[in-house]
Amino acid sequence: MDRIAKTRLMGLLAACGIATGCTAMAAPPARLSPIAVHGNIQVFEIAPVLLAADRHYPGEATVKMGGIPNLFGEAQIPGYGSPGVADVATHAETQALRYSVKNPDLRIILTVSEGLYRIVARKSSGIAGIRDLRGKRIATVPNTSAGYFVNRMLASAGMTEADVTIVPVSPLSAMPKALAEGRVDAVAVWEPEIENAAAAIGDDAVEIGGKGVYREIFGLNTTAANLADPEKRQRIVAFVRGVVAASADLRKDPADAQALVARYSGYDVGLVRRSWAHQAYPAFLAPDLLDVLEREEAWLAVQDRRPARSRAELATLIDTSVLAEALAK
Repeated sequence: MDRIAKTRLMGLLAACGIATGCTAMAAPPARLSPIAVHGNIQVFEIAPVLLAADRHYPGEATVKMGGIPNLFGEAQIPGYGSPGVADVATHAETQALRYSVKNPDLRIILTVSEGLYRIVARKSSGIAGIRDLRGKRIATVPNTSAGYFVNRMLASAGMTEADVTIVPVSPLSAMPKALAEGRVDAVAVWEPEIENAAAAIGDDAVEIGGKGVYREIFGLNTTAANLADPEKRQRIVAFVRGVVAASADLRKDPADAQALVARYSGYDVGLVRRSWAHQAYPAFLAPDLLDVLEREEAWLAVQDRRPARSRAELATLIDTSVLAEALAK
């Protein structure tokens, strides 16, 4: 090698920041086939999923209104679904339990977020704490995570649903008005309508938090058949990896995720920001998930008039391998 060529080579090595040679630059992630995601785009729990689809999945990712029914071709919940077959779908643990009775092929693969629920009640109804709900009217959505939250909160004070009047209110946007007009004494539902309920009654509002009693475990779900398909599994693992990365992003700075939530949901971004503190975005598998499923299964079995499944049966719904694979790369 002549002196000029050697000088040029040493310059190139110096530019690479090494003494013996340039290492190969990391190849960009391979483009993957599109992935179809369905979930409730009106809830803030879905934020990391929206951000992952927008920024982190190495391919096209579409997020449409829906949920677990889209994994199995089941009828959509009116007003909360859109046609299409999902590769992955979001839903609270309550609905994962409910749909998996008919579809034991369901697999919970990630805890996307945790909803930190609260009850908003009227001080003028004589309510200062959970025990004051006895004999009162509570607006909620029975047979959902909100309904189970009410059950757990009442149980923490030695009460059951028989000690209150449960008032189903639909659509959810009607709950703040029902509270403001005095047709109910309290509201228990997910964000942001619980934030709107508090705003609707202003200084008359008292908030009763559920910390240590119940939090919603909002999961990403798929099917065992999808995971057994090598090509689909590759896409699902990549999307889970994207949700983990997106969760880290929004924990540092939630602005982009909040903007996406506002865009998808139609809610004002200011409302999104005010409600943000009532969500947690851990992107893991909740260590007590099986315990929660077992307790909640007993409640749901009574509601649905069926036998409760065993802990061993429920354990088959949790697949830890996808997250492990996603974190290994």
